[in-house]
Formats: sequence, C-alpha cells, structure tokens
Amino acid sequence: MTQKQKILQHYNQLLQDRIDIFRDMIADLTQDALNDAKGSAGDKHETALSMMHLEQEKLNHKLKEILNQKAILDKIDASTMHSKIALGSLVQANGMLLFISAALPKITIDGKTIIAVSLQSPLVTKLIGQEKGFTFEINASIYTIETIQ
Repeated sequence: MTQKQKILQHYNQLLQDRIDIFRDMIADLTQDALNDAKGSAGDKHETALSMMHLEQEKLNHKLKEILNQKAILDKIDASTMHSKIALGSLVQANGMLLFISAALPKITIDGKTIIAVSLQSPLVTKLIGQEKGFTFEINASIYTIETIQ
C-alpha cells in the first residue's frame, strides 16, 4: 500500500468513525424524546423537548459537514500520480506533507506528519496547478515543492 493510500484510508476511517458517532447520538436523542413524550406533560416537558430538538439540529448540521468531507475523499483515487497539484495530491515541501483534500486533523503515518488542507484554503488556491519546484510563502517562511504524488 502506498503512502497516499494509507493516508486516504486513515482519513476515510476517521470520518466514518465520526459519522457513526453522530448518527448514534442523533438516534439516542430521538429515542430520549420518544421516551420523554410518553411520561411527561406540561411546560417542563415542552422545554425539554425543545432543547432536545435544538441539540438534534446541531448534530445534524455537524453530520452534514462530515458527510461533505467524506464525499470529497470519495472523489480521490489514491493510485493516481499527479504532475501538477490537484485534488488528491500529496505534496512535499521542505519536508512538510500536504494532502489536498478536505480540512481534516493533522495525522502521523509511518513517522511522518500529514496536514490535510481543503481546496478552498488560501494556500491550496495558490498551489493548484503548480508543479515541482514552485516556491510559496507561509507565515514568512519560504517553501519549495519537492515532490507531488
């Protein structure tokens, strides 16, 4: 398995775990609301149901965000090698590894730190379409693209 395939697999698993957690939380809230509806009446009951409904809306919003990130990852073919930076590229610059995908947490695979950045980030908008040897600046530091996978 290539490094890029390991990275993609890791992020897919991370997002799937989050999807499962949020779906479980939403299901638990729905069940709690049903159980509460059977045994309560009055203003206190209505307030509790309203609070559960608001929490469920927040969880649904978060779940939608994660599903959107998963949809982006699903578009990536980790076996494709890129000569120019595009969605799914693994870019090495001054030893730093950037995975062009979605904004996801930093991970470490095989002792190397990978930073996942979204297509919408200002950095990636500068890098899209660039080739090996391109130089760019982040926080007053100069980076040169060493490899693109």
